[in-house]
Amino acid sequence: MIKSESEWKTELSTQEYYVLREKGTDRPSQAGYTSHFEKGTYHCNACDAQLFESNSKFESHCGWPSFDDAIEGTVTYVKDIAHGMIRTEIICASCDGHLGHIFDDGPKETTGKRYCVNTSSIKFKKEK
Repeated sequence: MIKSESEWKTELSTQEYYVLREKGTDRPSQAGYTSHFEKGTYHCNACDAQLFESNSKFESHCGWPSFDDAIEGTVTYVKDIAHGMIRTEIICASCDGHLGHIFDDGPKETTGKRYCVNTSSIKFKKEK
């Protein structure tokens, strides 16, 4: 999905644009989707692509929504060396929107991964 930055600015809120297009980070909080555990799917807030199933969500106590896996093919992984750290950025495969980062400190009984996702980058659709 290719759009100009001016199109993204008109479609996204200031915070959503900051996170999704400028690779910003939400402040840690229990608000938003951090403590949200209903059944359904989490979609990209920019292009509506499905990204995460609710059964992959877990409480990590890190202040951001955390998942142990993404829906196959929906997330792209990019080496991120910003801010003096080496991390792996996760971006939406459909629109290149910044979602957050992936770490190796997730639940060992599943994937061992923690997709640390910004609340501003996702929206939830309840299972019917």
